[in-house]
Amino acid sequence: MSQTVIGIFDNASEAQQALQHLMNAGISQDRIDISTPGTASVTTTNDYNTSSTYNNDDDDSVSRFFRNLFGSDDDDTVRTYSEVGRRGSILTVHANSATEADEAARILDQYGAVDVDERASQYRSGNYNTDTNFNTADTTNSTAIPIIEEELQVGKRVVETGGARIRSRIIERPVEESVRLRVEHVRVERNPVNRPATEADLANFREGEIELREQAEVPVVGKEARVVEEVRLGKDVEERQETIHETVRRTDVEVENLSGDVDSTTTHTNRTTNNLDMDRNPNL
Repeated sequence: MSQTVIGIFDNASEAQQALQHLMNAGISQDRIDISTPGTASVTTTNDYNTSSTYNNDDDDSVSRFFRNLFGSDDDDTVRTYSEVGRRGSILTVHANSATEADEAARILDQYGAVDVDERASQYRSGNYNTDTNFNTADTTNSTAIPIIEEELQVGKRVVETGGARIRSRIIERPVEESVRLRVEHVRVERNPVNRPATEADLANFREGEIELREQAEVPVVGKEARVVEEVRLGKDVEERQETIHETVRRTDVEVENLSGDVDSTTTHTNRTTNNLDMDRNPNL
């Protein structure tokens, strides 16, 4: 059963680092959403939920996302996560198992996910400077954009593509065969005669018996089993070369030299203009 793991980071750079380590741990990028409600509207990279598009001018979009996640009955949790989520970068992991969810939570904690309850308490007490969330270039000497490059990994797995099954059964069919049989019958004949008895007749003139038996041929049936054919199952293995066509992505960085005569007022105005342009085109 899939589980959702949420990590909120102070800035997008930390969220990108966590994203890279999640991918290194075997979690595919299409199961990871990264959004920054505190800047302009940002659309997440997949379709796991319909509330993944946030807008700086519509705080309710963040609340709707957490309300869908935690349920409408848990208003305190929704309010706490929404308050912190509007000021940072939200990284959402859609884990396929409890083990993967635990690993994702460990990586999020390791690479800077904030304690939501503690950070919300700091916001409410006024002890946390929210300006540092989105202006790291003003308070540090350097900033970095992670260069992410996908590598194509091609493996093999065995799948069933078909086969054959041999099933044997016994069938019966009637057969006919002709044979000639011989039968004996004893025949008794009586012939009337009238002649004088001879010496031979007188010698046989005594009691006795004569026996003659009858015989007949009857059919004798026998069966002999003979192997007339053999059916075997075997495999022929062949190898083929297949070329995999795929697309991999890589972060492309363009470096633009900025002139040094831009004052702070002009910079602030340009930043506001960029936000307005993004609001008019949510896909930016």
